[in-house]
Amino acid sequence: MTDPSGARPILMFDSGIGGLTVLREARVLMPDRRFVYVADDAAFPYGAWEEPALRAHILELFGKLLDRFSPAISVIACNTASTLVIDALRERFPGHPFVGTVPAIKPAAERTRSGLVSVLATPGTVKRQYTRDLIGKWAQKCHVRLVGSDNLAGLAEVYMRDGFVDEEAVRTEIAPCFVEHDELRTDIVVLACTHYPFLANRMRKTAPWPVDWLDPAEAIARRALSLLAGTEARNRGEALPEGADLAVFTSKRVDFPTRRLMQGFGLAIS
Repeated sequence: MTDPSGARPILMFDSGIGGLTVLREARVLMPDRRFVYVADDAAFPYGAWEEPALRAHILELFGKLLDRFSPAISVIACNTASTLVIDALRERFPGHPFVGTVPAIKPAAERTRSGLVSVLATPGTVKRQYTRDLIGKWAQKCHVRLVGSDNLAGLAEVYMRDGFVDEEAVRTEIAPCFVEHDELRTDIVVLACTHYPFLANRMRKTAPWPVDWLDPAEAIARRALSLLAGTEARNRGEALPEGADLAVFTSKRVDFPTRRLMQGFGLAIS
């Protein structure tokens, strides 16, 4: 049996710290694996980019990351990046497995009882044809409201670093998700940004009525686990620190609250 400590790591990629929600689930399923967590904070927030420029930026960055770490697989733990560039990544790097993160519209459509579903996402994810295609394929019998939040990912970053958040600001961001129609109410809200589960408790507290907040992190981690078969070659990339996984911030500027957060997740900062 291959020694997991010498196996190629799993690369977990996000624009910021939201992908830690996926890392948390992946560690439960793969406790013996090594992880490299990459936060592209130099480019955060992705919603401020024009799509062609962002696509080119992520493709160039991944060329460097794959050379540096030689990961077994890469998990794009970011809805905005996945809906924009996952196909281009697979085309550019055909020998490397990628796991994308897309809005959990299919399971939402299967679980809803009222038929009223909201997808809470970044504006970039909301406007993508990819998202509308998912609705057309899996949720034709539902009324799906797309809600683009400009501020929620940033609020999640503040909350995880500083330990507090403006609850009224959270209430304002999630309010459009709640729809009443013909005595029916929204009963599922899809969290279509990996940052958002960090605010789930605040969302529950400020919501006008209870709903099922659908977090896809576990499903993403299970997909990554299923793709690991046949990728157990020894790592040829940069050696990871003994006893800790690695966190890489593209800005190379990590403040104390962020450093403390990474340490709490067992990540050594590169």
